[in-house]
Amino acid sequence: MQEKKKKLGLLPRLIIAIVLGIVFGAYMPEVVVRSLATFNGIFGNFLGFVIPLIIVGFVAPGIGDLGNNAGKILFLTVVIAYVSTLISGTVAYTVDTAIFPRIIQEGSMLASATNPEEALLAPYFKIDMPPLMGVMSALLIAFILGIGMAVINSKSLNSVMHEFQSIIEKLISAVIIPLLPVHICGIFANMTHAGEVQTIMSVFLKVYVVIIALHIVIILFQYTVAGAVAKVNPFKAIKNMIPAYLTAIGTQSSAATIPVTLRQTLENKVSPRVAQFVIPLCATIHLSGSTITLTSCAIAVMMLHGMQFSFASMFPFIIMLGITMVAAPGVPGGAVMAALGVLESMLHFDPNMLTLMIALYLAQDSFGTACNITGDGAIALLVDKMTGSSSTSTSSTTTSSTTTTSEAYTH
Repeated sequence: MQEKKKKLGLLPRLIIAIVLGIVFGAYMPEVVVRSLATFNGIFGNFLGFVIPLIIVGFVAPGIGDLGNNAGKILFLTVVIAYVSTLISGTVAYTVDTAIFPRIIQEGSMLASATNPEEALLAPYFKIDMPPLMGVMSALLIAFILGIGMAVINSKSLNSVMHEFQSIIEKLISAVIIPLLPVHICGIFANMTHAGEVQTIMSVFLKVYVVIIALHIVIILFQYTVAGAVAKVNPFKAIKNMIPAYLTAIGTQSSAATIPVTLRQTLENKVSPRVAQFVIPLCATIHLSGSTITLTSCAIAVMMLHGMQFSFASMFPFIIMLGITMVAAPGVPGGAVMAALGVLESMLHFDPNMLTLMIALYLAQDSFGTACNITGDGAIALLVDKMTGSSSTSTSSTTTSSTTTTSEAYTH
């Protein structure tokens, strides 16, 4: 039998798309670049139409699911995960505003606007796709449905919303993600034609270095706090979580990494009862790494476009990120897809800026995911200590628990 050919991953496809976009913009005739710009206009409008559906499809079932559980462990886990997300975003903002002005020239992407010969090419035609509702309307509907399902314990509506979520996840994985490289190719072709690509490429690498450094800092902070409360060595606890971190880099999915995250959390002497509850829950509600990345990328894109921002405008954005990314799907890029509505409504990003955000985020998605799931282990340590659960268990119990949960969460 012939072995199945391994599919090219999303990151390699994005890199190829960027390279092709630069080549097309530099060497292809204007008709090619403008044709790609036409596709970008149609795809961008479709993305705008889908954003409210993504918000309803992700947020409503995510909030509804939280209501299916009760008790001290649920409350502590949700509160700690959300506080961790807020701290991560706030730290990112503080560091970014101190470093980015030194490495990013503000308003550098507006330079082409003053030179008509190097302006971005307009599409041949446009197809309007007005969304069914505004972003804020979608958020309100999602909150009302999610909280309502939790309060009345509606199994039928919960089932409908989960099926709707599956449709949206399929739309992202089968339509949006496959077409995304073409969209990004078109964006980079147009930027190359307008003379903007040198600015973008020089900024990309610098921003990534800052983001990954912030991931490391927040992991050290999480385990320092958890270690102090649970009275464990934070560096030993981090060392035990390295296999989960590396697995997340490969899978780009918190959900797919759950079996390994759980196994390594149990190695940190967290009781099986707490670990088996906290780790799967945090895989959907704890997104510290993603928040760092989205906050940093948003600030970088705003600076490139000469947009003004402050902590007063960014902190509400960080607050909403922690809510809108709840239950982001297991497909690569789920977090940024869920955040598009907030970027559009609160930070006033246009379609080109949203696409740039997607490209920036997806290029390092695996590292953000790795930061997320590594932090889940720290939360489990905190919850285990604060609920007074037993932190000792026999080797056989740990092995059995890990095997059972691994089977349950393997996709």
